[in-house]
Amino acid sequence: MDEPLKNLMQELGNAINDSLSESDRIAEAIGEIKRAGYDVFLVLEATIGFNRRDENADEDDEEQVESTDEPKRTFETTSKVKFTSQDHRFLRALKIAVDDESR
Repeated sequence: MDEPLKNLMQELGNAINDSLSESDRIAEAIGEIKRAGYDVFLVLEATIGFNRRDENADEDDEEQVESTDEPKRTFETTSKVKFTSQDHRFLRALKIAVDDESR
């Protein structure tokens, strides 16, 4: 991997880290968990891919690229999951939607 790309990737990582650490919503959610008597360990994983663009490619070639929509994935469980109001607040803070029927 060339040095300029390494530097750009490092900058992207720093920007993501800064965004998360400066987020009031994340800080509030973590604060609620701590006030409830728990320690918080937050590990996020991001997969970022890079492809070098062919600068000589025609725009017509780009328009002919087919996109295939993957079917929406659904997951089912054999038992009911009970979430507390704190669970819902935490998941909302992480922008994770939970069906109302699981309340």
